[in-house]
Amino acid sequence: MKKRVQVRIEGMHCPSCARVIQEELRGLPGVHEARVDFAGKRGTITFDPQMVPLQRLLDTVGELGYSASVEEEEEEGEGGEEHSSGESGGFQKGDGASSRQVILSISGMHCTACAALIERVLKRSPGVREARVNFAAERAQVVFDPQLTSVERLLEVIRRAGYGASPEKDLVEESRKQEKTVRSFQRRFLWSLLLSLPLAYFMVLDFFPYLPGGSVLHPWMGLISLGFATPVQFVFGMSFYRGMWSSLRLRSFSMDSLIAIGTSVAYGYSLGNYLAHVFRHGSLLGAEGTETPHLYFEVSAFLITFVLLGKWLEGKTKSKTSEAVRKLLDLQARTARVKRGDTFEDVPLEEVREGDVILVRPGEKIPVDGRVVRGYSAVDESLLTGESLPVEKKPGDLVIGATINRTGSFEFVATRVGKDTVLARIAQLVAEAQNSKAPIQDLADRIAAVFVPVVLSVALVTFLVWYFLLGASLSFSLLAMVSVIVIACPCALGLATPTALMVGTGKGAEYGILIKGGEVLEKVGDIDLVVFDKTGTLTQGKPRVTELVGLRRSEKEVLRIAATLEQSSEHPLAEAILEKAREEGVVLGETEDFRAFPGKGIVGKIDREEYYLGNASFVAENTKEQPQEEVVRRFEEEGKTVVLLSTAREVLGLLAVADTLKAGAREAVQKLKNLGLLVYMVTGDNPRVARAIAQEVGIEEDHVIAGVLPEDKAREVQRLKENGHKVAFVGDGVNDAPALAVADLGIAVGQGADVALETGEIVLVKGDPQDVVTALELSRKTMGKIRQNLFFALFYNLLGIPIAAQVFSGLGLSLRPELAGLAMALSSVSVVTNSLLLRGFRPGKRDVFSQLAPVLMAAFFVFLFLSFARLSVTM
Repeated sequence: MKKRVQVRIEGMHCPSCARVIQEELRGLPGVHEARVDFAGKRGTITFDPQMVPLQRLLDTVGELGYSASVEEEEEEGEGGEEHSSGESGGFQKGDGASSRQVILSISGMHCTACAALIERVLKRSPGVREARVNFAAERAQVVFDPQLTSVERLLEVIRRAGYGASPEKDLVEESRKQEKTVRSFQRRFLWSLLLSLPLAYFMVLDFFPYLPGGSVLHPWMGLISLGFATPVQFVFGMSFYRGMWSSLRLRSFSMDSLIAIGTSVAYGYSLGNYLAHVFRHGSLLGAEGTETPHLYFEVSAFLITFVLLGKWLEGKTKSKTSEAVRKLLDLQARTARVKRGDTFEDVPLEEVREGDVILVRPGEKIPVDGRVVRGYSAVDESLLTGESLPVEKKPGDLVIGATINRTGSFEFVATRVGKDTVLARIAQLVAEAQNSKAPIQDLADRIAAVFVPVVLSVALVTFLVWYFLLGASLSFSLLAMVSVIVIACPCALGLATPTALMVGTGKGAEYGILIKGGEVLEKVGDIDLVVFDKTGTLTQGKPRVTELVGLRRSEKEVLRIAATLEQSSEHPLAEAILEKAREEGVVLGETEDFRAFPGKGIVGKIDREEYYLGNASFVAENTKEQPQEEVVRRFEEEGKTVVLLSTAREVLGLLAVADTLKAGAREAVQKLKNLGLLVYMVTGDNPRVARAIAQEVGIEEDHVIAGVLPEDKAREVQRLKENGHKVAFVGDGVNDAPALAVADLGIAVGQGADVALETGEIVLVKGDPQDVVTALELSRKTMGKIRQNLFFALFYNLLGIPIAAQVFSGLGLSLRPELAGLAMALSSVSVVTNSLLLRGFRPGKRDVFSQLAPVLMAAFFVFLFLSFARLSVTM
């Protein structure tokens, strides 16, 4: 019998302490595995208590100079599975284990290295199964075992890494928090700029040496420079030092490390020169008329100022990327008129509970989802359906929160409130998609993981080469090193994918298209074949009886028997037949011994006589008389489904049922073909009906898969995949769930309150076939934008670092550190701005400006560097 124990360990000072304890425990006989997490101050040990007692484990930790106490114990059965994860740093339970997902709000991140660091410490924390940190969205998505850890422990792990963390509140509150962070950067930038502007005087002196002081700087200028630069360096720049310290504690580097090191070198060099000058002359002001060495306080001050400017602008533009979610939530009503006793009272939306009776008057928003219990009205559901005409509502009908009541007053019972409403679920789904990672981001993450150490190495080599090999002055060599450090920008790399993903998924939500994450976007690029399920996707999914033919019985009697049988059926055709019976005022009987044969028909007894209702082959199998083939063929060639009624002896009559095409179905098929995609249709209808409908929408006859039972659709999709195609399946999200799961890309089509948000990787809320085209176009454009951003982030660094290292100084190209810092700030802003161009996406429209963006961005970077390099030379 194995036992697993989680212990809390106090006294560890660094990851090396954790490794020492871990190796010592693993060396004990009877210990199967031991993991020690420095950040979480915990260890997880699996051992055989018959070979080594628990106290011996605790004593071993104590002998090493640390203290250990037991937090949790758990026994593992012989057949139980033991899971360890090298990434999570903890043991996971077997297949039956429960897991929980939580989204945490993170503050204090300055680059992707910060996000990678937080992700790493979370994965090392015991009980964590999966962790994803999104720098752009400032959120962490964590899947963990609640028996091994808790939300509070996860928050503590992040805080110990040097960052702020809290459970994510509602999206509106998160938006306010984001705005507060942006305002904080704005204030810090403005104060930093105010203190840095006087230092610009020293930069001007390089242009005009005949100004007061000239090349011989007055000693008091050094003192004033020190006074202005110090608060910028250690007050407004303190966050960079804190970030560097947090990274160093975890043996890592981040963007903060680059800024802190670069500005500290410039500030420290200037301070050393100034103090040496002061000590040489025995006065803070030095001797009158003496020449002071060059001081670079303005370099460190403007570096921090420009970085804060970049963070402010970046924050403002990043906040726009999640605007779509905020707009969705802004659609909600703020109050509801809830029945309390015998009267209705206005209460805040947060106080509405399931089961409350709510009154809605004309022109008001419906506050939550529910079911009408009294009154009649017409409701504008264009928010979800895209249908401009109001939908009639009567008792028993569903209503959706945030839709608008147009005419009469009505009362309804709340069935879904808070986070369970359709609107809230859509907003949450979009937020989760924005927090996801596209596989292409792995490239950026791998680069970012080694980026800062490589940059610091290049900066050191730059200094050594210029100072020792090329004989440059100490100040020139140091400034070249500082320029390399501050121009390098892992932020641009880190923002490339998530910002485009956030804008793209948000834009999709505006059109009622829910794209569930970055992985889905990449799949779209590989799709070469789209399969439509016919019913409810290309057609309305609301068939109606168009023809009644009585053969052995009257038409009304055929309708009565068929409708009586269909009372017990859930097939879409059943509703059409029952609706026809209601229109004709037919009185229905009772059915006994009802049996359904999916994809074929139904059988039941009425007044002790057995009847068969179904397709031609089903009736032919169960009836001596053969169906009227000519009549059946004529209706089927018109695209109508024929339902025959018979007894075991003879055919009594038939009904022709038609399902009208959705508006835009034909246009959608043609547009998909224009995108270079093959278009197929799968249906349970017989081949004649299927071909007639396919001809209407423009699908080739050999691309029609007919007579397919619901459970066989997934098999047909698999067959197409085995033929070498990358298949997207478009279905209703409920009946087609297996096919959606088998397809390379599942696109679920919903309609208003019936939308199935959980199915499909792309959900089309409005049910419009043309939204399939829009979804694919938007996904392709979003992936294109991600690739553009990654290219330009790499292009910027590959171009900027050599210029900053003065490699091209012989050609007149060099960069002062403060201008290098400004270039770094602008690079992040430009990547985010490029992502924001997706907001101009319009279905079926060519956005010329967005297409020119790659050329414009390339020209911008070249112009930026040439301008700054020229300015640096003149300075």
